[in-house]
Amino acid sequence: MAEIIFNVTESFDGGYEAQAVGHSIYTQCEEYGELQSVLQDAVKCHFDADELPSAIRIHFVRHEVIAV
Repeated sequence: MAEIIFNVTESFDGGYEAQAVGHSIYTQCEEYGELQSVLQDAVKCHFDADELPSAIRIHFVRHEVIAV
C-alpha cells in the first residue's frame, strides 16, 4: 500500500479526531503537535509490518459556521 489517508477534524471538546479513509482506524489527541506520532502508532498497530503503508496523508477538515 502506497499511502493511507486520514480525515482530521477538531473535536468539540478540544483536541483532534482522526479517521482513516477505507480502514477502521480511529484515533485522537489533545495537541496538534502530537498528531503525527499518534497517527504513526495507530497505523503500526493496525497493519502487519509487511503491509504497512509507505506514507500517511493528513486531510484536515475544518467546519465553520458564519452568520448571514
